Amino acid sequence: MKTDLNLLLECLKYQMDCPASQKEALITIYSICQQNSEASEYFREIGGLLFINDLAKSSAHCIVKEAALFTLGMIIESNVYCQETLCTSALFEDLTLFLINKESGVNLKRMAVYVILVLVSNNSNGQTYVRDTGCIGLLLQLFRTTLSSFEINLPDEAPNQCYQLWSSVCSTLCACVNNPQNEDNQNICCSVFQYAKEWLESCTEPEIVRPICSFVALTVANNAYVQQYFVSVGGLDTLAKVLVRLMHHSCLSHSSTKLAVVITKTLDACIANDSAMGVVLTKYHTVSELLKLLSNDTLDTGEKISIILAIGHCTEGCEQNQCELLQNNGLPLMIQVLTESQDEELNKAATFVLQNCKRMTEHLSLKTNNNSLNVNNAEEMEVQVRKGSLQDYWKKAKEILHRISLLEKEHDEERVQREAIIRRLLEANARASKRHRVNPDDPKTHMGRIQKKVHCPQLASKSGVQLLASPVNSLPLKNKTVNSLGSVNVPARPCGWTNPPCTTHKRQTESLLPNHTVNENTTCVKK
Repeated sequence: MKTDLNLLLECLKYQMDCPASQKEALITIYSICQQNSEASEYFREIGGLLFINDLAKSSAHCIVKEAALFTLGMIIESNVYCQETLCTSALFEDLTLFLINKESGVNLKRMAVYVILVLVSNNSNGQTYVRDTGCIGLLLQLFRTTLSSFEINLPDEAPNQCYQLWSSVCSTLCACVNNPQNEDNQNICCSVFQYAKEWLESCTEPEIVRPICSFVALTVANNAYVQQYFVSVGGLDTLAKVLVRLMHHSCLSHSSTKLAVVITKTLDACIANDSAMGVVLTKYHTVSELLKLLSNDTLDTGEKISIILAIGHCTEGCEQNQCELLQNNGLPLMIQVLTESQDEELNKAATFVLQNCKRMTEHLSLKTNNNSLNVNNAEEMEVQVRKGSLQDYWKKAKEILHRISLLEKEHDEERVQREAIIRRLLEANARASKRHRVNPDDPKTHMGRIQKKVHCPQLASKSGVQLLASPVNSLPLKNKTVNSLGSVNVPARPCGWTNPPCTTHKRQTESLLPNHTVNENTTCVKK
């Protein structure tokens, strides 16, 4: 291998006037170093890598330039040390000249784009150089202008050279923004989203849709600004429309099903970091279309994971998409996937959707209860809104409850007081009866009763009327309602009445007995 590489390098050096021989030598070097890191490293050590680089710039023959660039790109791709050696701003500037030179053919430009691709792939330094040298601007220009409207609708035969150049440009732009992610390059590349959207709207050929979807998905990945910009130019609407169109033909075409999965991945990348943008998809019933796509028997595990993740991101922050998932039996389908699959990643994706289902069920349950209350109290709420804010009415309601509590408390206290008064009156009656109990055969007692009837005829009746009348006048006004409920009418003070004067103390004492008797009888009746 080493001997062959040394001989081939000598052939390149001594066949400068024979472009065909140089092309054959370059193709042979390519065949040796292809996927052979050791051979590529040895060829770099003997100076072959730098010689081919100079040959590509200095040769006057187009076929030699193309072969040299192709071989150079293959060696860089197969060995990381070769990539580090040639990843310089000078090389990017040389490649830029190939792209802007009007004499450069389409195939030569394609070889230059290929070298740019391998220089920026998995290389943050290459991503920086491609931006600083303005090379990425030329790539975006080729993306916009390489394919005309006529060339977008590709014929059934092999794609032409312009399409191959455009496809290589798409791949290179993908490498400029991804792995590692480069936000600066993403922000620059979003300037061609409008063109990508128009092509998706006008064409469903897989050869066009796939490169555009890859470019869009990697450009918006983990970049909220670019995602919002893509939505603002109508890109998300376009993807949803393309998905509906492909699902309509998926039952007739296997390729439409596979292309629908590609659209799904791109759509998911656009909303993954901001699930609230999923509301754009509601008018296209995207969740329903994704569920139909998931039920296709031809999908592999990786494709199912992509679809389920897209469903999860659609339903994560959009209530309408959540309802659509439930209405289309999405929950049983997720459970079926979870129970039947042994793939860990697929189970994680299904669990993600089920967690969204749990949250949405709790939220919808609460909302349903609130809506029910709102319907039942619609008229009342309408009146309340006219009168004032809801907080004011809560305040008034609390004040009313407080006042009711105070009235109940006062009522209980007055009831206790009345019971105490009645109890004291009954005890006083009992004591008075014991003190004034006499023998009925005693002449003095008999004469006393006669005198009481003769000299004090109005005492008992007057006192009795006063007992019955005094509670109404003595109780406060607020107790009228309480007394009307059947409470006992008693004076506020047990001894608050006055007796007319009698001639002797004995007559006064005896005159109290009918008073207590009337009061006791009245109390019993009222109780």
